Amino acid sequence: MFPPSQELVVRRGADATLSVVVPLFNEADNVDELLRRIRNVIHGLTVAPAAYEIVLVDDGSRDATLEKLLDAAHHDPHLRVISLSRNFGHQIAATAGLDAARGDAVVLMDGDLQDPPELLDDFLAKFRDGYDVVYATRRRRHGESRFKLFTAALFYRIIRRLTNVSIPVDTGDFRLMSKRVVAALRDSRERHRFIRGLVSWVGYKQTGIEYDRAERFSGSSKYPVSKMLKFAVDGITAFSEIPLRIATWFGFVVSAVAFVVALVEIGIKIFTGYNLPGYTSTIFAILFLGGVQLITIGILGEYVGRVYDEIKGRPLYLVAENVGSGLDAPTVSLPSTVPVTET
Repeated sequence: MFPPSQELVVRRGADATLSVVVPLFNEADNVDELLRRIRNVIHGLTVAPAAYEIVLVDDGSRDATLEKLLDAAHHDPHLRVISLSRNFGHQIAATAGLDAARGDAVVLMDGDLQDPPELLDDFLAKFRDGYDVVYATRRRRHGESRFKLFTAALFYRIIRRLTNVSIPVDTGDFRLMSKRVVAALRDSRERHRFIRGLVSWVGYKQTGIEYDRAERFSGSSKYPVSKMLKFAVDGITAFSEIPLRIATWFGFVVSAVAFVVALVEIGIKIFTGYNLPGYTSTIFAILFLGGVQLITIGILGEYVGRVYDEIKGRPLYLVAENVGSGLDAPTVSLPSTVPVTET
């Protein structure tokens, strides 16, 4: 949060500064190439920033990622390395990087080089045109299975219909955000984070740029089906009450069907005096009603669980190390117990 209102003024000219935020988890084989490409792109920008920093967040990696980042930071004053105390997940690691970023323009990207740093020049051109958010929309996704492509496309379209904010389809977290958008995200401390939804909710002037997503430079995806499913549930429950309404509709529909069936059975008994016992229909009714009840209880449980996590009031993440200075401005000191909320 920026207490003085003048701090929220976004510089877009030659005096504008740039932050590039990259969360990493077990990406040791990608670090050298990632930093080489980011540096080359920044040094070749059409309009160079007044100053820049690369904020690298190690999300509790178990390989040599942190060692490589620390070594690079000791040789490059533009690098800042934030090491979290354990693995908190991609969205939380990205949040830690955004909390620490101090640029007028902040670019968030993944560390697997599927998000090409070469788009920075296009991002900044839109930023100088007055846009506060410039998101990258995936035109094609190379090196991904048909199942991954199908589920990803389905996810974006379902969440667009279910949520009450306009989230661009086929768009990940790769984007540029102005200082005031990042400041608004710092004020939003919900624990089950869905950053692309939060950015859409913040509003301001937004636009997109299409690109072809490349294969991973090396390594394997850190998002198996289980994490993808959890991410989808987090996104839907964070921005929509429709699943709760669906549970209510289920209840009304089942009650109406049960009422009609009861009337039919009573009519048969009264007018014919005979009611054929049916094992199959009985089992079907029990399983159907039980299934509906379990579904609705599960939906309620998802929302109650999120309320429970919020009221505990724990910090989003803990910082083990904060190395490097980045921009020429005084370094923001990240406490070890609470997240940074101001720059």
